[in-house]
Amino acid sequence: MVVFPPCKINLGLHILQKRADGYHDLETCFYPVPWTDILEIIPSRELSFTSTGNAIPGSALDNLCLRAYALLKADFGLEPVAIHLHKLIPTGAGLGGGSSDAAYTLRLLNEIFQLKITQEKMVEYAAQLGSDCAFFIQDKPMMGSGRGEILSATEVNLSGKFLVLVKPDIHVSTAEAYAGIFPKKPAFSLTEILIEKNLLSWKECLKNDFEDSVFFNFPMLRSIKEKLYSLGALYASMSGSGSSVFGIFENECDLKPEFNNVSFWSGKL
Repeated sequence: MVVFPPCKINLGLHILQKRADGYHDLETCFYPVPWTDILEIIPSRELSFTSTGNAIPGSALDNLCLRAYALLKADFGLEPVAIHLHKLIPTGAGLGGGSSDAAYTLRLLNEIFQLKITQEKMVEYAAQLGSDCAFFIQDKPMMGSGRGEILSATEVNLSGKFLVLVKPDIHVSTAEAYAGIFPKKPAFSLTEILIEKNLLSWKECLKNDFEDSVFFNFPMLRSIKEKLYSLGALYASMSGSGSSVFGIFENECDLKPEFNNVSFWSGKL
């Protein structure tokens, strides 16, 4: 069976406080984007994982897809499968591609083996794999809190808007991004901004707290954001802890010629 794990952007990202366990409490809106990887899982005589497309950092044995399989095998004694991932979403981009692959592995295994795991339980499994993974169990925008694994419904709707995503050859480690963070309570909650304020006003009040420190270390990312605004974006921001930058446009536009030597995606939401 074949599925197409999507990526996500963050509409705002507030770092509220550091927790006793070393993580940070945050507030964000995860929004799904149809830039996808391709994931195939079939029954096999022995467990295997292969990949093509973009290179995936780290050992294949530590891949999140295999970790997702191991989680379910521990509880359900799954038969072996062959997993193949064709990687199109850039890694280290703040787009959650690896988290999406892991979540869709859980979803596909649940279907292949007819495990009948509830969505609530699937979210619990996904949260064990990473903070963003739980979001990809459902195919809709969600507000995220805690480490990002506590999800709630939102009415945010960008249907019909045109999205441009730009990912230069820059890697921002999560540790590096958090090193420049000073947690604080924002003046307005994300729900107030996203629901009560017009999209045209987001430029003034919708903020990704990682931008200040990441842009200081990687000024090219700031330049991309500024260029997206100069080309007519209604709103532009870095996604997650970087290093991709997105722009939301009212109408479809061909901006690929404006951005050379970068990973680029555009399409309707």
